Amino acid sequence: MNTPDSQQDPIRPVRLAHPDRFYIGGEWVTPSSGDSIDVIRCSDETVVASIAEARDADIDRAVSAARRAFDEGPWPRMSHAERATYLRAIAAAFQERSDDFAQVWTEESGILYKLSQARIGGWMNVAFNTYADMAETFPFRESHRSATGLQGYIYREPVGVVAAIIPWNGPAPMIAYKCAPALLAGCPVIVKPSPEAPRTAYLMAELCEEVGLPPGVFNMATADREVSEGLVRHAGVDKVTFTGSTAAGSRIASICGERMARCTMELGGKSPAVILDDYELESAAEAIGSGVGYLTGQVCHSLTRVIVPRTRHDDMVDALCAKFASLTVGDPFDPATDVGPLATAQQRARVEGYVEKGTAEGARLACGGQRPANLDRGYYFEPTVFADVDNASTIAQEEIFGPVLSVIRADDEEHAITLANDTVYGLNASVFTNDTDRFEAVARRLRSGTVGQNASRTDFTISFGGVKQSGFGREGGTDGLVPFLEPKTVVVDRPFGE
Repeated sequence: MNTPDSQQDPIRPVRLAHPDRFYIGGEWVTPSSGDSIDVIRCSDETVVASIAEARDADIDRAVSAARRAFDEGPWPRMSHAERATYLRAIAAAFQERSDDFAQVWTEESGILYKLSQARIGGWMNVAFNTYADMAETFPFRESHRSATGLQGYIYREPVGVVAAIIPWNGPAPMIAYKCAPALLAGCPVIVKPSPEAPRTAYLMAELCEEVGLPPGVFNMATADREVSEGLVRHAGVDKVTFTGSTAAGSRIASICGERMARCTMELGGKSPAVILDDYELESAAEAIGSGVGYLTGQVCHSLTRVIVPRTRHDDMVDALCAKFASLTVGDPFDPATDVGPLATAQQRARVEGYVEKGTAEGARLACGGQRPANLDRGYYFEPTVFADVDNASTIAQEEIFGPVLSVIRADDEEHAITLANDTVYGLNASVFTNDTDRFEAVARRLRSGTVGQNASRTDFTISFGGVKQSGFGREGGTDGLVPFLEPKTVVVDRPFGE
C-alpha cells in the first residue's frame, strides 16, 4: 500500500446560499431553534460548514407545506409532460453547479474527487432526464376489459407526500433516484439528508428554487435520528423511501407498517464474488480490488465476500494483497490517490472493531488492517484482506461498510452457491467465469437483486434493489417509478371498446 507525502486542499470552498435555514414551501425559512450541525471534511477532520438542525416543529412545517402542495396545489394536477419540463430544467440547472455537487460529495463521504467529477452527471442528469422521458412512455393509463364486458381502466396516480431519507455515502445519487420519479409521479417530497452529509440537499434545494418548482413540491431539512423518526411517524406522510442500514430500515418499515404508510427500503448487503475454476485470479483481483477505491468500500453493494475454490484460496489472497499493495491511500482531491478516507470517525472505529473480531474469531489477517502510518489526520484505513474466513463468522455475515474483504474456501461450484446464499442479505453478487452459459446458470440460483459477470455490475438505469434483509422495492428504471404510484381501477358503464 502506498501513501502520498502530503494532502492537498480542495479547489475552493463551496458556498451555500442559506446554510442556516431550511427550504420549505418554496422559501428559505428560519429554523425553530438555533441548533446547528458541524460538517466535517473527512480527509483532514476540519469543519467546512455549519448548517441548521431541524426540530419537530420544523418537520411539521415541512410536512404541512408538502401536504398543501399535494392536496391543494397544481403539481399533482399537471400533466406528466408538464412535470417532465421541470425535471429537464433541474438537469440543465445542475450543469452549472455540477462541480459543487462533486466537491461536497468528496469532502463529506470520502469518494475520490476524480470519480465524483466523472460520475456525478451520470447520476443527476441521467436520473432526471430518464424519468422526464417516461412522461411519454410509461403507461399511466391502461385500458382493460372488465369481467362483465365493460370498459375498464387502470390509472396510476401519485401516492401522495413522500419523505426521502438520504444516506451519507451517496447523497447525490440517492436524491436523484428518489426525487426524480416521485416528482414525475406528482408527489411532493421532503428530503431529509444525513447530518454527516447534508450539503447536497441544500444544493438541490437551490436548483429547485432556480427552476421555479411550485411551493411545497420540494422541501428540505436536516435532522438527526430522533427527529427523523418523527418524520416517519407523521400522519401527513404517505410514503417513505429510505436508503441506509438494515437496522434502521427495519425500524422505519415497522413504523410505516403500524400506520399502513407505503415504503421502499434499500438496505445493506454482504455481496459475494463467486470465482469459478476457469477464471484468471489476477483479473478477478483487479476487478474486486479496484472496487474498494469507490467510496473506500462504503457501498452497500460492494463485493466483500470472495468465494474461491479451495485449491486456489492462497493464490487469490496473494493476488488481492498484491492489488492492495499497489493502491495509494490518501487525500481524495489528489489525482494520484486510489483510496480515500472513510466518512467519519465513527465509521473508522466500526471498521477497526470488525478487524479485531475477525482476528479473534480465527481468520488470518493477510494484509492491511490498520490506519496508514503517515496519515495522522483524516479517517483513513488500509484496504484489508482476511484469509481462511469461516462463512459463519462475524466478518463474513455482518456488513462492515469499509475496505475489508473476506476470502472463503469452497469445495466445488455447488458449495460456492450454497455459501453465497448463506447470508441474511441479497443485494448484489458477481460470478467470475469466461463461460456465459455457466454464468447465467449460477446467476439464476443466487438470491440477489443484481448479479454481474466478472465485475460488480449494478445499474440504476435498469433496476436496483435487494431481497431478504437487503430490503424491498426497487430504484431506477420503470421499477423505480412504480412505488410512487397507486393503481386505481375505473369501470365505465359502457361496453368495452366503445
